[in-house]
Amino acid sequence: MTSTAPVTVPLPGVAPEGAEAVHAVRGDDHARWYERVLGWPVTGGPPALLVTGELYDVLELPADAGAEVLRRPVTTGPVALAGDRMRFLVAPGGAEELPGLLDWLEWGGVPLELTALGTGGRMAAPVPPGGLPAGPGALTAGGHGPRGAAVWLRPPEPGCEALLPSLAAPGRTAGPDLVRLVGAAATECLRARLAGLGRQPLFS
Repeated sequence: MTSTAPVTVPLPGVAPEGAEAVHAVRGDDHARWYERVLGWPVTGGPPALLVTGELYDVLELPADAGAEVLRRPVTTGPVALAGDRMRFLVAPGGAEELPGLLDWLEWGGVPLELTALGTGGRMAAPVPPGGLPAGPGALTAGGHGPRGAAVWLRPPEPGCEALLPSLAAPGRTAGPDLVRLVGAAATECLRARLAGLGRQPLFS
């Protein structure tokens, strides 16, 4: 049975207990929070850029498809929203595995707006959790924070890299299943694409 409830995106979470307080976070403060609290490499700026491929990779898909994935009983790691794109953090190597996983799941050749950032990739650092008000109106219609900043929907916590979705490997602690996440993401990307085609006129 398909739900007809409108697609909404949850507001950013709050900073985890024990983390450094984040207040009026902007500019270089973003980079310092990622480096000091999480130990994540940051480059460039402003805005600060998070380096992918070392501690985590990123799956990126349309925000409406991502919102549906978040409603599914699929375990995820941290999730960020930037405009009309949603970003799911996964274990390093996930970006490299994506094409093979899509083929194995029989999605090969299907046009999906599902991409990945891996080694050498960069993504704009979302506003650290706690850096935005958590009430109504905290996000603009495009899913941004003030002045277009990306935001965390499921914020990262120190040590979260050990529990990112990954493929099972000998000698590695089993985390959330990357195969299930990719399968859910591919399904929702196709649904979102078909819904978009359905809203377009048949004849121009």
